[in-house]
Amino acid sequence: MRKLVIIPTYNEIENISAMIDKVFSLDGGFDLLVIDDGSPDGTAEVVRQRQAEYPQRLHLLQRSGKLGLGTAYLRGFEWAMEHGYDYMFEMDCDFSHNPDDLLRLYAAAEEGYDVVVGSRYVKGVNVVNWPMSRLLMSYFASKYVRLVTRMKVCDATAGFVCYSRRALETMDLAEIRMKGYGFQIEMKYTAWRLGLRIKEVSIVFTERREGVSKMSGGIFGEALFGVMRLPLRRIRARR
Repeated sequence: MRKLVIIPTYNEIENISAMIDKVFSLDGGFDLLVIDDGSPDGTAEVVRQRQAEYPQRLHLLQRSGKLGLGTAYLRGFEWAMEHGYDYMFEMDCDFSHNPDDLLRLYAAAEEGYDVVVGSRYVKGVNVVNWPMSRLLMSYFASKYVRLVTRMKVCDATAGFVCYSRRALETMDLAEIRMKGYGFQIEMKYTAWRLGLRIKEVSIVFTERREGVSKMSGGIFGEALFGVMRLPLRRIRARR
C-alpha cells in the first residue's frame, strides 16, 4: 500500500528538515508531499535541496501565497490520487503531531477504517504546553461541533488524520467550502454523513517547538459559523 504524508507549510524553516528526516526514518515507507504557500523564510528551498537525497519520495508543490489550509490539503489529495496513493495523511510540520503516531493511524486504517483521526480528546485531554485559554477553546469547540452536528467524533478540529483512497473517492471534495481549520470539521462531517467508517486513535498533542502558530480569530470565526450551516447542507457522494 502506498502512503503519502501531506504537510502544508508557511515559514517552517526551523522544522522542515528535521521533519523530513523523521518521516523517512519510520518503517512502512511513507512518502512526503510538502505544499508551501510562498514562505519568505526559504522553507521551499530547503525542501528542494533535500529532494536530492530522496528523489522518489520527497515531493514539493509551491503556491504563490497563503491560500488557506483547506485548499492546500485539497490540492494535496488531488495530487496523491493522481499519483496512485492508497492512504493520505494530514500532519503539521511543527512536531505538535508526533510522526511516530503515523504508524498507529495506518494500523487502524488497515483494520478497514476509512478515516482515522489522531484525537486529543477521545481519552481525556491529551495536550501539552498549551495555555489554559487555548485548551478550553479547542476542547469546547469540539463539544460545540458534536452538539450542533450530532457527529460522534470527540476531536472534530483535529488536523492529524488519515484518509483512505476509498474515502476521498467517495467524498465530493469540490463541495468542501471551508478553507481554514473549519476544513477539518467539514471533512470529518462529510465522511460521517456519507456513512464512511471513522475511528479515533488517542494521541498526545504538544505545542510547537519552533516557529509561530498560524491560528487567528478569522480562522476560528469561519469554523464557528460554518458549523452552524453544516446540518442544513445536502451531502452527496461523488458521482
